[in-house]
Amino acid sequence: MEMNLLRSSPSSINLSTAFPTSPSLQVHGPRVSPLFTNEFRKVSLCAKPLPKRNCVQASIVQLEPSLKNKAVDLASELKGTSIFLVGMNGSMKTSLGKLLADALRYYYFDSDSLVVQAAGGESAAKSLKEEDEEGFQSSETEVLKQLSSMGRLVICAGDGAVQSSTNLAYLRYGISVWIDVPLDILAKEAMERGEYSPFTWPISASDTFPEVFEKLSKLYAELEDGYATADARVTLQNVASAMGYDDVEAVTTEDMAMEILKEMEKLTRVKKMMEAAARPF
Repeated sequence: MEMNLLRSSPSSINLSTAFPTSPSLQVHGPRVSPLFTNEFRKVSLCAKPLPKRNCVQASIVQLEPSLKNKAVDLASELKGTSIFLVGMNGSMKTSLGKLLADALRYYYFDSDSLVVQAAGGESAAKSLKEEDEEGFQSSETEVLKQLSSMGRLVICAGDGAVQSSTNLAYLRYGISVWIDVPLDILAKEAMERGEYSPFTWPISASDTFPEVFEKLSKLYAELEDGYATADARVTLQNVASAMGYDDVEAVTTEDMAMEILKEMEKLTRVKKMMEAAARPF
């Protein structure tokens, strides 16, 4: 099922679920995260399913026993709460999203990919951003709105997710985690792969490493406050230090995923304590 985006009306984006018929995964109405929300916010559920090509269903993979056990223990506490990964785009963030979806038996989505498809492809999305910045931002907001109305998702959120108060509010429907990777690694990766974010990374294939690093540093400074609103922050440097690695690039996706699960476990524990404290004698 294709998504449609009318340039004159970005809010006409139509997403749908692509969920299987399993009762445990059905979305029957507006889903508001049972964790970390101060008030009930009602969001209308999209009428049609999200395109299957943008949804990666959790699959049976060989997970490290410790990671698998931690995920199993945490899954019952999450109660279907979705997870939003924010931070500069890169292979670590994407790999983490897919691994966490596998570990928790969730579904994986990339919000930027949905915006691109809604626009009709990367070229069309880039043109929309250049010609109608407000319309492009509206399409980002609509995607987040519809994703936030569902549960059991791991979402790699694009930079647009932290650039407006409206978008940040949608992240509160789930648990948001800031994946913080050193900029030199991201710059090196971008140059080696020749892959750039067409929307938020103002760099080109002709840029030198110092130029790429400088531009990413400027962008990071603009987005840092938005990233900092996340419920938890997991940095590559801290994980490397905790594991005794001299080289941050020795940290694996599994190492980072385990740290994310630990952070989410802390958040659920705090939530329980707050609920217990609020109970009358």
